[in-house]
Amino acid sequence: MTDSDVTKNGVRGERAGREATPAGPGPGGTSAERSGPAAGKTDRKRRRGKRRGEEPMVPRAEFGSYYGRPVIKAPGWEATDIAGYFFAGGLAGAGSVLAAGAQLSGRPTTAKAMKLSSLAAVTASTAALIHDLGRPERFANMLRVFKPTSPMSVGSWLLAAYGPAAGAAAVLETTGRLPRINTAATGTAALLGPVVAAYTAVLAADTAVPAWHEAHRELPYLFVSSATAAASGMALVTAPVRENAPARRAALLAAAGEAAAVRLKRRRLGMIAETYERGKAGKLMRAAELLTAGGALGAAVLGRRYRSAAAVSGLALLVGSACTRFGVFHAGVASAEDPAYTVVPQRERRERRAAEAAARVAGGAGGDSGARDGQDGQHG
Repeated sequence: MTDSDVTKNGVRGERAGREATPAGPGPGGTSAERSGPAAGKTDRKRRRGKRRGEEPMVPRAEFGSYYGRPVIKAPGWEATDIAGYFFAGGLAGAGSVLAAGAQLSGRPTTAKAMKLSSLAAVTASTAALIHDLGRPERFANMLRVFKPTSPMSVGSWLLAAYGPAAGAAAVLETTGRLPRINTAATGTAALLGPVVAAYTAVLAADTAVPAWHEAHRELPYLFVSSATAAASGMALVTAPVRENAPARRAALLAAAGEAAAVRLKRRRLGMIAETYERGKAGKLMRAAELLTAGGALGAAVLGRRYRSAAAVSGLALLVGSACTRFGVFHAGVASAEDPAYTVVPQRERRERRAAEAAARVAGGAGGDSGARDGQDGQHG
């Protein structure tokens, strides 16, 4: 190799290695001559410009959890215990309200029937809760402390206060003794009844289960409407036709309230609403809609004349209410087992909050710019 074989671009006929610095002419001289801070800044700007103009070579990755495992633990409760607890508690609470109304309006047969059904329902509800806890003493242990921030603690104390009142009202109504105490017990049960019917919705929404937690706004209205439908159905089954007018009106209101709550829930929950429309939960929720609407219409049209029609409509309302509670339970289990229902809504909320924050920052910057322009105009 001679001196003539060496050029400014390297050895003639050989490819430059990684450590070679190719030179090139330019307004400021060769690149070797322009290897100071200004050249580094120019190169960085050029690279950033290229990155901004590049399109992604692969689509955005779809969600997938670690080995496809759930992000949260699915509820380990038995459907018969918890969904039955929801249904029986709602029937008892709403039934006490109808019993008080029947007693005040001079409908003794309806009042007695609803007091007895409320006692039976709250007994079944407490039994289901104790069976789920595993040991009876665990329910007593929950009464050792009262925590207003804990729905379970509040619910335990509600049952402890409501149960004796409903029991006293039913026993005294059956025996006919102590009418004043009977009236006081009936009123106490009626005051606590709506809370007993609604607090199970708060209890479910306080968990991390997506289908329950995300529906925390609509779930109490859904549970109260479903409880009213069940109590109305019980009154239609047990009361004579001449006394079932309040039950028929309550059934119509309950059916309308339940339908509105379900529609609002579907509209607001987004992808989580799928858990209420698919699988076992979807079948139960569709059956609940048909049974509740059919029972309310049947009671309004035929229940005022025919005892058999009123009884059939009442049974439809009772079964529809039970289907609602079991449907909500199975929707919660399905949403907990699929990790997408936990992570995807969280991502969407995070992105939405980031976009809102960026919009606020942009709006504030625009306002400051407009204020400065106004001040400049005034000075001009």
